[in-house]
Amino acid sequence: MIKQAVLLFVFVLAAAGVFAQQKVIRINQLGYLPQSVKVAVFLSTEAENAGQFQVFDALTDKLVYEAKVKQVDGSDWGMKTAFRLDFSAVENSGGYYLKLGETRSPAFQIASDVYEGTADFLLNYMRQQRCGYNPYLQDSCHLHDGIIVDHPTKTGQKIDVTGGWHDASDYLQYLTTSANATYQLLYAYEQNPAVFNDEYRENGESGANGIPDILDEAKWGLDWLVKMNPSADEMYNQIADDRDHRGYRLPNKDTVSYGLEGAYRPVYFITGNPQGLAEHKNRTTGVSSSAAKYASSFALGSLMMKDYYPEFAEQIDAKAAEAYTFALSDLGACQTACNVSPYFYEEANYVDDLELAATTLYQLTGDDYYFTEAKKWGSVENVTPWMSTGFARHYQFYPFVNLGHVKLAEKDETFATYLKQGLTHLYDRGKDDPFLNGIPFIWCSNNLVAAAITQARAYEEITGDRSFAEMEAALRDWLFGCNPWGTSMICGLPAGGDNPQLPHSAITKILGETTFGGLVDGPVSNTLFSSLIGIHIRQPDPFEVFNKGKAVYHDDMGDYPSNEPTMDGTASLSYYLSAMEKMGANQQQDSKKDEQGAIRYFNTNEKNIYLVFSAHDKAEGAAHILKTLDKKNSKASFFFTGDFLRDKQFQSTIKKIIKSGHYLGAHSDKHLLYCDWTKPDSLLVDRTTFEQDLKENYKALQEFGISSEDAGWFLPPYEWYNSAIVNWTSAMGLTTINFSPGIRSNADYTTPDMANYMSSDKIFKSVLKVEEEQGLNGAIMLIHPGTEEKRTDKFYLRLEELIETLQTKGYNFKRLP
Repeated sequence: MIKQAVLLFVFVLAAAGVFAQQKVIRINQLGYLPQSVKVAVFLSTEAENAGQFQVFDALTDKLVYEAKVKQVDGSDWGMKTAFRLDFSAVENSGGYYLKLGETRSPAFQIASDVYEGTADFLLNYMRQQRCGYNPYLQDSCHLHDGIIVDHPTKTGQKIDVTGGWHDASDYLQYLTTSANATYQLLYAYEQNPAVFNDEYRENGESGANGIPDILDEAKWGLDWLVKMNPSADEMYNQIADDRDHRGYRLPNKDTVSYGLEGAYRPVYFITGNPQGLAEHKNRTTGVSSSAAKYASSFALGSLMMKDYYPEFAEQIDAKAAEAYTFALSDLGACQTACNVSPYFYEEANYVDDLELAATTLYQLTGDDYYFTEAKKWGSVENVTPWMSTGFARHYQFYPFVNLGHVKLAEKDETFATYLKQGLTHLYDRGKDDPFLNGIPFIWCSNNLVAAAITQARAYEEITGDRSFAEMEAALRDWLFGCNPWGTSMICGLPAGGDNPQLPHSAITKILGETTFGGLVDGPVSNTLFSSLIGIHIRQPDPFEVFNKGKAVYHDDMGDYPSNEPTMDGTASLSYYLSAMEKMGANQQQDSKKDEQGAIRYFNTNEKNIYLVFSAHDKAEGAAHILKTLDKKNSKASFFFTGDFLRDKQFQSTIKKIIKSGHYLGAHSDKHLLYCDWTKPDSLLVDRTTFEQDLKENYKALQEFGISSEDAGWFLPPYEWYNSAIVNWTSAMGLTTINFSPGIRSNADYTTPDMANYMSSDKIFKSVLKVEEEQGLNGAIMLIHPGTEEKRTDKFYLRLEELIETLQTKGYNFKRLP
């Protein structure tokens, strides 16, 4: 309740801010790759005249770029003025902000690593959605799935289909979305394997298992698909139905009754005919769309899993062919079943599913039969219909992107032409929009955005044609804050940014947390919003002034059509974010980062050690350290607070550091504690305080001739921070570093009365132990140049011995690169 009260207070303050400031500049909060299209959008409820906008360095406030605005029509968004601000020419890495008149954007970064870890971040939500054992809750749910319904001979029988993912914030499970999500995860890994990490085990708990996490998640989906397809002509399409919609509850506390035995839920057999156990029925016309989804997921799964699960790969190899044969037995679309309401996934096309299945089977088998089939089905539906018509009913044309076209385009330029046609439709509808957004604002509009940028990225990579680069960038930026509301559409990303905090989810309602990694449904048209049943806006609307246009969005638990995260939408971003991360990785230096994004090792392929000394108010050992470094012909890096830099007793020491060619950088101005010691995700400073403090630190550095260009690394005070601090630092054009874990040289501040006290001898042995067990290539070794008087055993007095010992092992001591 305390968390919810705080959130309400924040929203009230935010609302007040919005109404006071009705001129805004919207940006991609993650930032921008150096060589990419970069366009922000200015909106105003008042008529404005402007010729130029400016780009400033976020740390120094220096003007770095100026250009003309491009006026566009903002009336569709209820705005009297809208400008596009193109600053693509700014390619130098750093932190910046935009300004138009007196309106200023938030600070943002231009860097090669802005997308690093984002594809893996999505998996947080996928793991949270797991059914059966749920690693997020550390508990199991729905272990009695399920009892068969609608089967001609097996109705009423029990079947083990526990597993898979819950579809969204309800606990229904659909083959339609689960198979697509599985394929999307597999496709992302197929295209960009190098960007995915291994930090979780197959059960979703922390710990590496030798398999990329995205494949662990895809395997979880494949295992469920196998259960849902126990034999060649026996397939199931969903577990449970909309009787599930009985209010907020955690899945391990789900007590909804379906009128079956105990806690069992219904498992719907694929009949190829309209289904529904009560008044409302779907409009199913055949089995092809579902059966083909099984086939494509099994085929690509076999290819991606063979190195890790060879026997399983063989099993689903055979099932892929069987599923494709079954898909041809009753041509038509298979829809999800409803019960108490008229809402269901109204999938009406199936030739795209057959095309993808045949294409992937050709990739798996090399059999020309499948290639012929793929081209046949692919020629039936040149363009995914929602792209050409600009409208669709709920999930009417699904999947929202035709990856069959993408795969065939690599072999036949006809299909590249089809991809271009679809993108052209989107471009023509959105070319006059301030955000170049030609997406129809139907339910799950963000899923359509993900589909559009996936198609645009794939098309450019296949053909080299950059005709849609600006539209792709605009739609990408839309998901990260360059939209009327200025919010990211992915919960928790970026950390410290504006992103959904009150999604429609039991996790948020009951546990008071956002659903990290989940892509929310996204804006819906005002017409659709007003027509849906059961919407209850619970909070004051900080976005009210921006909800007077053609679409609405609320970061509110009561707004299920725009603010509910979905499993398939989240998975569908995996390819795109991994592609962006790959683009950036090609420009990065070799380094290792922690979970928060701070660099902990540099250039691990070289035998260099980076000594780092940090201080706020003590440095009695500085003279000894500098003398030792000079004697051993070694370089180091020093990080001082503004208070230290301004203290007259340290002036001569600072000048000697600079004269000797060592690095001198920032350690905050007032040595602030950024985060709670026991809850590091809880910030103790706001962004304005953080930025102002950092600027003061650099003003103090400037007194010694050190500019931000000279000192791009930042060591946080207390070496204690979270992802938000790292992101805010990046937006100021700086990079966060910290000591390499395990070395323990940083424990030299401890005093004998502390429980965690470490003597210098113990620290020395710890360093050598780490060197022996894993090496110190690229290690950042932190030592304090001054400690409390109570510590008489000064570790810096053993610096010469330490350097000599490690030099004999072949290490060099360098300043930060």
